[in-house]
Amino acid sequence: MLDTEPDLSNFSQIDFTNGALAAVSGGSDSTALLLLLKAHLDRSAPTARLLAVTIDHGLRPEAAVEARSMAKLCAERGIAHRTLNWSGAKPSTGLPAAAREARYRLLAEAAQAQGIGVIVTGHTADDQAETVLMRAARNDGRELAGRGLAGMAPATLYDWRIWIARPLLGVRRAALRAFLQREHVGWAEDPTNIDTNFERPRIRAVLGEDRSGQRFAEAIGLAGRAAGDREELGRRAAALIGEFASRPARGLIRLDLGLAEADDTQAAVYALRVLLAATGGTALLPDQARSEALFEQMRAGRLCATLSRAVVDIRRNGIFLRRESRDLPRSAPVAGTLLWDGRRRITPHIEAGAITLDDSPGAWLIAPLGAAAAAKTPIAGDGAPPSLVRAALAAEPALWRGGECRGFAGDVAAAAAIAVSPAAAPFARFLPCFDLVLAQPVAELIGAPPVPACPLAATVPVDHGAKA
Repeated sequence: MLDTEPDLSNFSQIDFTNGALAAVSGGSDSTALLLLLKAHLDRSAPTARLLAVTIDHGLRPEAAVEARSMAKLCAERGIAHRTLNWSGAKPSTGLPAAAREARYRLLAEAAQAQGIGVIVTGHTADDQAETVLMRAARNDGRELAGRGLAGMAPATLYDWRIWIARPLLGVRRAALRAFLQREHVGWAEDPTNIDTNFERPRIRAVLGEDRSGQRFAEAIGLAGRAAGDREELGRRAAALIGEFASRPARGLIRLDLGLAEADDTQAAVYALRVLLAATGGTALLPDQARSEALFEQMRAGRLCATLSRAVVDIRRNGIFLRRESRDLPRSAPVAGTLLWDGRRRITPHIEAGAITLDDSPGAWLIAPLGAAAAAKTPIAGDGAPPSLVRAALAAEPALWRGGECRGFAGDVAAAAAIAVSPAAAPFARFLPCFDLVLAQPVAELIGAPPVPACPLAATVPVDHGAKA
């Protein structure tokens, strides 16, 4: 049992019923996280499973040594530990983002293999300030409510399947290092953390030169205000989606014309941006200024326009959104679960012997249904123009073999071979708890599975303060 520890009240607000996976690199933050989490579970949930996982990205030869050191510490403390490797070729550009995606994928796979319900990371208040300052430097001032300026959320749903909790966002790195020193526990220093070829180390250096801590305090304050604004705007946009949006057919969203006349223009534009991203399958929302211009066109009357891969078609009986026919995924062999076009999660029924995964000429392929096949498909559009229903259906994934369509997503013929479920594109890979109230009605609207329950207590406020 630890004698001293920083004030980590958020630990007690996380549901560890199904255990916890601690992401540990060997650095000070994650090492402190692991020891504090172990102490918390020993006190409050002694039967909860705890697994520590170290990801070796294969980018530094020292990483393997650090992983072994972490495994040794875990063995001394009675903590299960695994080292996972990011194998394969590494990209020449965008390496930090690619490493992040690989890291979370490996962590999620490890957690789910053990039946663990939450991943816990050691992100600190210092990380939060750096994130906010980086995003502020990129912000052009047109993004309402400062979505990105909210920084990292206390919890984020990864891949619509497992939550990542960050209980140390209110704690300074210096406090964690002081704690480790009192416990006589060392840590590894990653040289990439001070490599100014990368953006975050450059921001970190700037913060380190600010002895008064003013820039840090300003960044944390900005994050708190932006998070509150983001959640509030999300609630208002969610209400408008519930009131004005419906799904008359697969891949087609109808907005009541009253949305264009809504008094809350800010929330209406935000709702439109989210629905455009969901329709187009994009992880990022469309540009604020272009969305505002489109909204003004909607108010003016009839139009047909495209934004964020989504077609906006105004008719007498509503505003219809559908995926445009350009830049759809090419034909590809069915090769395990995939997020198709950012809009559909596809899982082959391999275990049932329904399909065979290979690259032979007769292999099963996933490809868009296409206009020709859509024209031959019986439709039911719930009052929507048949031409729009067929255009939306043409952009849906279908199962092909030998040049013939064997069934489109959702019909009986394809259901025996693949399972297809809609994905709420802007939230499909990462859903911050800031956006939970907005993501839920979007998922319901498009027919996506419900959002998995957040492990944070529902009454916990978002705390962006920093404990020294």
